Parts: sequence; C-alpha cells; structure tokens
Amino acid sequence: MTNQIRLTDELNALYASYVESINDAVAADDLALAAELADSYDRDAILLMAEREGRQDLLSHFGLTQDGGRISVQRDTPLRRLVKSVAALRSA
Repeated sequence: MTNQIRLTDELNALYASYVESINDAVAADDLALAAELADSYDRDAILLMAEREGRQDLLSHFGLTQDGGRISVQRDTPLRRLVKSVAALRSA
C-alpha cells in the first residue's frame, strides 16, 4: 500500500496556492502578475494531470508541448476571467 496523494487533492492544493498568489498580486495592484499566475496555473494543472494519468500524448490538445511550452492561443478559464474582471473594475 502506498501513501500516494490523490490527484484531486494535489489539484486542490495547487489551485489554493495559485489563488493565494493571485490575491496577493491583486492586493499589490499588479494585475499583470495576476494574469500571468492564472495562465501558469492552467499550464501546471494540465501538466500535473497528464503526468499522473500517463497521458502526455494529449498535451497538444490543450496547446502545450511535452515540456509545458505553449503551442496555441490561450483558452478562457475561471481564473483568467476573474483577473480580467478585476482589471476592468480597477480601470473604471
């Protein structure tokens, strides 16, 4: 029996860590960093899932190379929408 962490627990911890960092960036009025962090979360979560499930062959469907590099345009995600909303509110 192994003590391997469940993928969902790992993803929840990753998400919580990024949310905290994004909140810190927003509090410091660094919306560019907040947007960059939201983008990084998406990449890190996808890479984690692909690695844990042994499905690196699907990375190109998410616009990523095997090493996490980008090969396509960014997709809209909840964290990215949140950062865009905060940026819009701050500029109004």
